[in-house]
Amino acid sequence: MAISRNAVAIVGAGSVGSAVGYAIINQGICDDVFLVDKNQDKAKAEAIDLENCIEFLNRNMRVTVKEFKDLRDVDIIVMTAAAPYKEGQTRLDMIDGSLSIINSIVPKIMESGFCGQFIIITNPVDVISYYIYNISGLPKNKIIGTGTALDSARLKNIISETVDVDPRSIHAFTMGEHGDSQMIPWSSVRIGGKLWKDIMHDNPELFTDKDFHSKVLADVIDMGWKIMRSKGSTNYGIASTTVGIIKAIMHDENKIIPVSTLLCGEYGHRNVFAGVPAIINKTGVKEIVEIKMTNNEKAEFDKSVQVIMEYSKNM
Repeated sequence: MAISRNAVAIVGAGSVGSAVGYAIINQGICDDVFLVDKNQDKAKAEAIDLENCIEFLNRNMRVTVKEFKDLRDVDIIVMTAAAPYKEGQTRLDMIDGSLSIINSIVPKIMESGFCGQFIIITNPVDVISYYIYNISGLPKNKIIGTGTALDSARLKNIISETVDVDPRSIHAFTMGEHGDSQMIPWSSVRIGGKLWKDIMHDNPELFTDKDFHSKVLADVIDMGWKIMRSKGSTNYGIASTTVGIIKAIMHDENKIIPVSTLLCGEYGHRNVFAGVPAIINKTGVKEIVEIKMTNNEKAEFDKSVQVIMEYSKNM
């Protein structure tokens, strides 16, 4: 009897796709990694380079180059293909180029008979995730944008540097658009179970800047752009973010991650993908977690969702 092998396909073998591939094999998440790219020579070179790592990692895996027609039985497809970034663009400015690329890829994937799960990195991720949901015909739980997961990790790092606590011990999310309109529900932030407002009250010497909250949000929003301006792309952070989502699916973790998923009445919104905390397991998005917000926080979230909806309705 043949033994089934689980597989993750990465569409786009550029700096992000190759970093995702390395993160996958470094953590030994699946049996096979497939690379798909219009530049076959580049994809083959990346596959060979990744396979050369196996000797020194925890388990044997296969890294091979595939075509869209080969993806029927893949468990997860990671969509990294995107239009090149131009100086001064926002993520939303990238929509036309990204849609053109998605239109040239997703129909071919679906023609293969693929019925697994999409993890979408391509920006603007909320809009693109909604578009792929509509053209793929897959159920909503199988379309997962990376959303504000990386932004939330950046937020935790900033808080960690302020209070000198391991970021993994910090409970905090950014929500809404993966972009300039995202927001932070500070009322839900916890460190070791302690409310954020109590942390600020008990440690006034750490929070002398009255604009602390707004500056943190600005730093979270600008962090990705700073990286891109200096090195041309962000790849390691988003690769680790993506692998965290893949692990939650592959290992049926029921882990809460702030991803971009379809809202169907949650938080008072429908028919839009936005970054919200969600339980991720083998089914994909098992459930959206609705956290309590202050009136001001809810207004900020609503405003961010409205930005996404404005761009989504014009596709």
